[in-house]
Amino acid sequence: MKSGRRTVAVATLVGALGFSVLNAPSAQAADTGITVSDIVINKGRPIVVGTTKEVTPPISFNIALPAGLSTANPSGYTAHPFIYRGDRSKAVDTGDGYIGPGIYTCFEVDAKHARCEGEFHIDPHWSRKQVNTNAAATTWKTAVVMRLWKASGGLKTEEYETRSQTVQLKRAARATVAATPETVTKGRKITVTGKLTRANWSTKKYGGYSGRTVSLQYRASDATSFKTLKKVTTSSTGAMNTTATASADGFYRWVYYGNSTTDAVTTAAVYVDVR
Repeated sequence: MKSGRRTVAVATLVGALGFSVLNAPSAQAADTGITVSDIVINKGRPIVVGTTKEVTPPISFNIALPAGLSTANPSGYTAHPFIYRGDRSKAVDTGDGYIGPGIYTCFEVDAKHARCEGEFHIDPHWSRKQVNTNAAATTWKTAVVMRLWKASGGLKTEEYETRSQTVQLKRAARATVAATPETVTKGRKITVTGKLTRANWSTKKYGGYSGRTVSLQYRASDATSFKTLKKVTTSSTGAMNTTATASADGFYRWVYYGNSTTDAVTTAAVYVDVR
């Protein structure tokens, strides 16, 4: 259970103040005196996005308020981190290359401090304009927007700070596996095939991933771990094809370890009966 009373949620602010974190912020202005620290996005791991399903990586951060502001009056301020790629000023102006948190809730620590937790909503759908190009599979930078509000609800001032922290967005990968024959005489060859594909954010489909090194792994029925038998390179269509000598009953699978733009993937294991 979280300590401290809940002070503010972004979902509430959207209605009360006309503020939406789905839109990019405007130009930089004066110092608000608000401090945002200890930002953690997706527990420090890369964010993996496919072609259709929205992903919701978590975010947490701390807020410290200056004199004149109090967590007892959350309508007087807002503060939230966001991620962007490329030039921040361009991302702000166009709304492209910018992703803000979908919703978060802040819990009062004391009158000047709050702990905030929530999540990003990253949707590959065309309308969101978040990952509509494969160039978005890259290192995103982190920044923070802080705003002070008038009693009437109008914007008083706003401030932006860039941070050295980065977040990697990766294209999701898929892989299949098949082994033939499924029943084989000991010492004979089996053929293991499959296909490696990855999300194409430009087409919203999965396409063959060519020229990738993948590992064929094997686990005997009486063993507890897999071992790598050999490595192969995927074809121009992402196909994987190799042979192995059947020595005992066991399981075969493909493993792709990923790279800076594409996530790792391990297939299910297929069983081969050796007689």
